[in-house]
Amino acid sequence: MDDQHSSNTMLKKLDESIQSQFQKNKRVLSFQEYLYWLAESPQSQLRGSSQYIVDMMDHYGKEQVESEFKSEIKQTYRFHLFDLPVDGIAPKVVGHETVQTKIYQALKNFNRLGMNNKLLLLHGPNGSAKSTIVHALMAGLERYSKTDEGALYTFNWIFPIESLTRGKIGLNRYSDESTGTLETYAHLTDEAISAKIPSEMKDHPILLIPSEQRQEALIHLLGEEKGVNLWKKLPLYLKQGDLSHRCKEIFEALLSSYQGDYQKILKHIQVERFYYARRYRKGLVTIEPQMHVDAHYSQLTIDKSISSLPSALQGMNFFSIRGDLVEGNRGMIEFSDLLKRPVESYKYLLTACETGSVNVGSTIAYLDTLFIGSSNELQLDAFKDFPDFPSFKARMELVRVPYLLNYKKEQEIFELLLPQIAGEKPIAPHTAWMIALWSTLTRLKKPNTMNYPSSVSSLISSFSPLEKANLYAKGSVPSRFTPEERKKIKSSIHLVKAEYSNIPYYEGRTGASVREMKAVLFDAAHRNEFSHLSPMAVLRELETFVKRTSEFDFLKQEVKDGYHDMKGFISIVQEEYLNIIDREVKDSIGLYDTQQWEDFIKNYVIHASHLLKKEKMSHPITGRPQDPDSSLIEEFETIVGAPKKSDELKRFRQNIISQIGAWSLENKNTQVSYSKIFPEYWEKLEQHYFESQKELLIKMNKSLHIYDKRSTSDEGAILAQKTVENMVTQFNYNEESAAEVISFLIKNRYNG
Repeated sequence: MDDQHSSNTMLKKLDESIQSQFQKNKRVLSFQEYLYWLAESPQSQLRGSSQYIVDMMDHYGKEQVESEFKSEIKQTYRFHLFDLPVDGIAPKVVGHETVQTKIYQALKNFNRLGMNNKLLLLHGPNGSAKSTIVHALMAGLERYSKTDEGALYTFNWIFPIESLTRGKIGLNRYSDESTGTLETYAHLTDEAISAKIPSEMKDHPILLIPSEQRQEALIHLLGEEKGVNLWKKLPLYLKQGDLSHRCKEIFEALLSSYQGDYQKILKHIQVERFYYARRYRKGLVTIEPQMHVDAHYSQLTIDKSISSLPSALQGMNFFSIRGDLVEGNRGMIEFSDLLKRPVESYKYLLTACETGSVNVGSTIAYLDTLFIGSSNELQLDAFKDFPDFPSFKARMELVRVPYLLNYKKEQEIFELLLPQIAGEKPIAPHTAWMIALWSTLTRLKKPNTMNYPSSVSSLISSFSPLEKANLYAKGSVPSRFTPEERKKIKSSIHLVKAEYSNIPYYEGRTGASVREMKAVLFDAAHRNEFSHLSPMAVLRELETFVKRTSEFDFLKQEVKDGYHDMKGFISIVQEEYLNIIDREVKDSIGLYDTQQWEDFIKNYVIHASHLLKKEKMSHPITGRPQDPDSSLIEEFETIVGAPKKSDELKRFRQNIISQIGAWSLENKNTQVSYSKIFPEYWEKLEQHYFESQKELLIKMNKSLHIYDKRSTSDEGAILAQKTVENMVTQFNYNEESAAEVISFLIKNRYNG
């Protein structure tokens, strides 16, 4: 009994909650009630699909980000809509802020014109997130349509049972001082309704007001100034559009039956809120590239609703419009891989975009829909050779969706995917970073000296693929350049990013896709020789992947000055990975204090500066004048590989002093950090120290396989235990993956 009481209580609360939500959401209204609601929120109720999508994108917020292509877009935004889950599959859309902004701008242009006069065609290589971007928009529309700000309405025709129409029993009445009493069938129960006919096109309720009286009605409802201003901004669909064929036939039949009494017609209107749903094809439709007609026209012959209509309507021939265009009206229709379809199957889009309507059978269907499609570059290239392409081009807004060129953003994608890919297998640090860096390197093109001002052309054209990748991801300029050269390069970064943006074979058109790299990660996760899904497993799998030249065209590209060297990139990412774990292991060993390198460089700078100026120094204890410490200077210069010739050595010392001065000017009121100014020297000092400790490191590596947490006098075992524990606490390894990393490092860098 207690269980039964509990379930009954739960059902009662659930019932109350759903009923309350139903009333709060204004799910069902009479036409008069809808007019009250429209008068309260005219901006939200009288907007076309393009403005609705713009409002939806603004609803979730946006932030301005740096524009990659300043010549094309002055302000680029990251819309938070794309940070939300997409269809429960993709956690978010990473990157592509330029694409987001271009879509947003196109929608605003449509709204200014009053109609969606072009199809948005997202084009790019396979797997560049074209469909994910479209589905993110659809997912946002679904969520937004459930909010108060995103409420959407259409209507149904309601015909009550005969007993109610005779005696007018059971009708809800709504009083208003200005209009008197208006009867409505909108709130009748199902038992009191003999026929309910929906508007198959999801017609906007405002279309029930004849187009010639629509502006006057709006002014009367909102007032002269507000009504006129709003009318000017209305889309053509709401200004000039008309009811669907079936709704128009019913309207005209009732008009005749009621001898022109418009209010009696409106008694039959039930305004109903509808919600976007891609799964159920309500305002959001994806059309796959199969060949079929997107809308068709058929007569309704055996339909219970039709047979239950009043006698005045039963003699009519009712027709129904069905299909993708109908289901997607007042929302968004996606043409997936549009150009894979025969051209004849989408020629109607020319007229649909130009006029906002399409001929279906013996009727014209008025549309308020955003047409958006996708295509890969090969199909678009072929389409450009089609004789009718100029006509289509005038009705298409091309939006390029390339592969990402920033490996930090690419890394974010894989970090979101790794838990699903790894399953129960642990994930080692830097796995997402490694696959992201390799895939990004495959997409880069060598800078061409012809495309840059003479002041920087030779500098930028000398960039290696890794240096260019770091420039895109971190804005970092290689330390091999002088301070003045670095300054010039930094001021030209936007030129590097835009270099290939206006040519057919743009940067990001070819290379490894996320889809292909996801398969590599799955295979790496199945490698039994590794206890984790780790960078080492990824490296081994990439070595297998680059041999599949018959399957992937980008693997066949000719190597040019290190670019497109898919096999060579494996060595590059391995070396970069060794640099990372070298740093982590060194920090975890704890044999030294990193401050010693800072002090060593600082002391060298002081002594070298006095030597250049030929000045004496004060002894730190006695204060007596003394010469700069030549042994300290010589030790430092030997370790970092300074030139031997006197004139070159002098320039080397002067360059160090000038670099400090330049850094101090750029970082005013900041304490000098020699590790940031001279990272290459810092690394050489560390490397020198660890070379001197090689025997101990090798001994530690041998102890890794046998060490435990018990006290031991073995120096290697003690060091191994301490190092692993520090890697676990400081860098998120577990003991097994930390041991793997240490062994990998010592084997590949210290000949262990």
